[in-house]
Amino acid sequence: MDVQGTKRRMRNYAGIMDDTFDKIIDQKLELVKERKSSSSGDLLDIILDPSHENGAELPRQEIKALLKDLLMASTNTISATVEWTLAELLHNPSKMRKAQQELSDIIGKNQPIEESDIVRLPYLQAILKETLRLHPPAPFLLPHKAELDVKIHDPTIWAKPTSFRPERFLDSKTDYKGQHFEFIPFGSGRRICAGLALAHKMTPLVIGLLLQSFDWKLENEMKPEDMDMEDGSGFSLVKATGLRVIPIKI
Repeated sequence: MDVQGTKRRMRNYAGIMDDTFDKIIDQKLELVKERKSSSSGDLLDIILDPSHENGAELPRQEIKALLKDLLMASTNTISATVEWTLAELLHNPSKMRKAQQELSDIIGKNQPIEESDIVRLPYLQAILKETLRLHPPAPFLLPHKAELDVKIHDPTIWAKPTSFRPERFLDSKTDYKGQHFEFIPFGSGRRICAGLALAHKMTPLVIGLLLQSFDWKLENEMKPEDMDMEDGSGFSLVKATGLRVIPIKI
């Protein structure tokens, strides 16, 4: 039985997603046919190009499954990171004011932030790194078949490891691209997260736009120190309780 219609809605949404990917694949195949070869080099081009596997072609259902996996993974992890970032900034109001001041000083109040601006915003980048340090979106990076305890937030590596301190990254070369093994929220090596490049571009841009466009306050006059900052559980490390805030247009 499906009294509340949950299964029906899921089947409906799955059908819509399936149709959408069919259209995207068909459009890409038409483009490839018109120019006789794939030249844009995006992921779908690579998947559809049979030359990489001695002429073998992936079945359409497998192509759509790959695209769905990538879409769902990137949507869940980026949204979780944005939520955690806003939560930490509301929990530490002085950090939010500092980030908004950086945006105002470097970008201006009437010019929306663009992707090319991110490199000029070191404090915004530090905020993202600190959020990923405390709340990695995919918390399954322990060594395979670990038989010994693995210390998380090791105080010998991170001063005050449980505190939200973006400043720790301002004068540090530590990055999350898989070369510094004390900080690997996206993993490392051959199995590093395929969405790292997308997250690296999109997440600071979204956070910057949210901070540039709005002031934020907690609902019901809640005080920052009363916020629930507990981790939830799942394939993405979400907040145990969803963040409920009120945007105030700047």
